[in-house]
Amino acid sequence: MSRPPIPVGGPRSKREFDLPDKNDGEITRAGRIIAALKRRYPDARCELDYRNPHELLVATILSAQATDVGVNKATPALFERFPTPGDYARASIPEIESRVKTVNFWRNKAKAIHSAMSVVHEDHDDEVPRTMPELLALRGVARKTANVVLGNAYGINLGVVVDTHVMRISQRMGLTTHTDTAKIERDLMALFPRPSWCLLSHLMIFHGRRSCKARGARCAEDAICRKYCSNVGG
Repeated sequence: MSRPPIPVGGPRSKREFDLPDKNDGEITRAGRIIAALKRRYPDARCELDYRNPHELLVATILSAQATDVGVNKATPALFERFPTPGDYARASIPEIESRVKTVNFWRNKAKAIHSAMSVVHEDHDDEVPRTMPELLALRGVARKTANVVLGNAYGINLGVVVDTHVMRISQRMGLTTHTDTAKIERDLMALFPRPSWCLLSHLMIFHGRRSCKARGARCAEDAICRKYCSNVGG
């Protein structure tokens, strides 16, 4: 059984994370944006279905270049067949493949899941690691995946998940001028308080899926976009 989330609080630490400098006006504006998003989306959360840290890790590996809806359709049978990391480790890769074929790049993802769960089983006693370096050592896990697991499974804020929605909204709302995800993440970490980093990504993803879309964005119709989107005049 997984342990309860570990809350990570306190102010941002520029020294700890070596973040870019932001002025008071930029930070105040960022605070207003997240407050508006919280009011709009009080139920913002991770939309992948999972019951424990290793299920979240598996679902997040599957979610690369795939929709959460598609992943959630595949995982019930997968999680039933492999209830623990050890079950994945003892299985063959074709056994895992047979249950993820509806997801993009299922062959590579099945190999990544088998490898990652084998390490979790053999090196971590079936418990998903709680540190960034240990997570990044797992096959199929990059910083984005590690941030998803740390923030949602353990309440540990070591960064902001930057997916296509977060990237698009950050740029449109003038929170960053970068296109590189690592630089966007550091801008967001510098602008928003550390305890909000995990929630921030959910809020932006909710807004990106419902209003600030890549195509057919309702810029002029949405009150948040009208106020803060640089394309509209915010």
